[in-house]
Amino acid sequence: MTFRALLDEIRQVISAGLAGLGYPQESFDLSEPPRPEFGDVSSNVAFQIGKKLNRKPYDVARDFVENHLKLILGDGEKDSQRSLILSVEAHPGGYINFRANYENLAAITLNQALENPSYGFYNVGNGTHVAIEHTSVNPNKALHVGHLRNVILGDTIYRILKTTHHNVTVLNYVDDSGLQVADIVVAFKFAGFPLEPAEKSMKFDHYCGDHVYVKINELYKTEPGLEERRRLVLKEMEDGTSELARFASTIVSRVLHEQLMTCWKMKVHYDLLNFESQIVISKLWEKSFNWLKDKQMLHLASEGKNKGCWVIKGESESADEKVIVRSDHTITYIAKDIPYAAWKLGLVQDPFYYYKFSDQWDNTSLWATTLDSSKSSKGHPKFGSADRAITIIDSRQSRLQSIISGILSQFQLIENRYHHLAYEPVTLSSKTADLLGVDIGDKHSMHMSGRKGVYVNADYVIEMAQSKAYEEVRSRNPTLSEDRLCKVAEAISISAIRYNLVKYDLDKIINFDIVESLSLDGDTGPYVQYAYARSQRLLEKSTEEISQLSFCLLTKEPETMLIKAIAKLDLVVEEAARTLKPKSIARYVHMMATAFNLFYETVPVLKEPDREKRVIRLALVVAFCRTLKNAFYLLGIEPLNEM
Repeated sequence: MTFRALLDEIRQVISAGLAGLGYPQESFDLSEPPRPEFGDVSSNVAFQIGKKLNRKPYDVARDFVENHLKLILGDGEKDSQRSLILSVEAHPGGYINFRANYENLAAITLNQALENPSYGFYNVGNGTHVAIEHTSVNPNKALHVGHLRNVILGDTIYRILKTTHHNVTVLNYVDDSGLQVADIVVAFKFAGFPLEPAEKSMKFDHYCGDHVYVKINELYKTEPGLEERRRLVLKEMEDGTSELARFASTIVSRVLHEQLMTCWKMKVHYDLLNFESQIVISKLWEKSFNWLKDKQMLHLASEGKNKGCWVIKGESESADEKVIVRSDHTITYIAKDIPYAAWKLGLVQDPFYYYKFSDQWDNTSLWATTLDSSKSSKGHPKFGSADRAITIIDSRQSRLQSIISGILSQFQLIENRYHHLAYEPVTLSSKTADLLGVDIGDKHSMHMSGRKGVYVNADYVIEMAQSKAYEEVRSRNPTLSEDRLCKVAEAISISAIRYNLVKYDLDKIINFDIVESLSLDGDTGPYVQYAYARSQRLLEKSTEEISQLSFCLLTKEPETMLIKAIAKLDLVVEEAARTLKPKSIARYVHMMATAFNLFYETVPVLKEPDREKRVIRLALVVAFCRTLKNAFYLLGIEPLNEM
């Protein structure tokens, strides 16, 4: 219902009009006019008919409106008690514009928003099982700011799909057998690096990434013997049974735990940890390798730079071959990604057992794969065999993901079930780099590189944002307790970061700025949180019982704008679920906050002398709170009563 009901009614009226005039039934679009004086909904149907009848769109629109649509609507009189359409008119530009009956729209919108705790969560999925893979940061370092975009995008899409009745499983792929883990093992076992950081307060993932990983890569240039050690470590890790493999597993577990603590700070949910080493040891790769050979999708290179390697041909004549198995018989990461992707979609037999790895911040269990049946736990959800798999990796991995998608399409002719959601990287603004003590010279922003040690850990950014938020909250709320100050500051900082990382188009590079993201003005998380806090202050001061609502009294433009905004939530959520574009939710909550602020500043509520008007306006505020709170959940933003 709500605004969707208005659109449905308009479609029905137009279709009936086309049939009544003998016009051909054409597909047409409904959209919001560019200016409010044109109405609430606009249709291009006259353009479509005009092409078929060789007539000007306005002539078609005028005849259509005057000779049929107004007859159906009775010039706004027919079924006025039920109709959501107040009037219709032809615009000289050829569009047909409809105005909403706001008394009826307000009635169905506010009643639903007031009565339904899940208001706006439209059923798109019908139980479709979707596997989302995100985060998947190599377990040799801490997350940096660029990783946070991946994490927040993944968690927001999880929330959107979950609330639209998809059966969602969130996967975190742990690359515990790759070069970067091998580098850390070489450093500890063969280069004399101490296992514990000198600073006891330093997190282990920071130590491994900021110090050990960077230094060992420098040592490779001066101590070539370490390269041979790395090859040894790689082979033993793939075997999985040696002392070196067990040591590597211990290091991975420690780093992974620290990474998860960072993600949990941002209120991120996971369901399952998959370990790359188990994909190798389980023989999933061997089965996939034989299948690829049988299908002649790869071959053994006999010459050139890839001589002795098993390679997949490029997607085109000009594209380079992609190495799958190196000449020393170790496999590349794509060789592990192929069977993993097939496992997600149930195209291979599941070789794993599952055990409870950890409790999470949201009182759910995080599970992990194992090949040891004795560790298996009962009661885990069903993993693998998803109807659809979404892999969230930045755009630099697009070619690899395209290869995987192409290979999967050959499995039982599976198509359109494996989706790569690509995004552009995050840079730090010069002001943020300066706040964090990073010298970037005269550059306006900083790109990050883990191998070069040029990045800023996510923990540092989160702590800095929380510190800044704490200062602002304390200055505005000197009577708040210390505990409450810290909780509000934490909620603001999390919301500021999360909102900032989803409000952009995926193909745009984000130039992250801590100061701007914490602003109470503009397109920020704190701005939308502040609108909610304002609404709560109104309700806290009211003693009215909200009943016997007179919807006909909501006639002021700020009121109808807010009703219209509230009525659109389910449409926005549906669009986000279908397009996998969380930006639309951020745009919606900003629009809601702006509409409420205009209402708050121009329409009296508590000071309104007419009780009927006062009560219906309070009901509008309550409906706004419910709607914004539900939209906040999708973005991982905490609604606050004070800021």
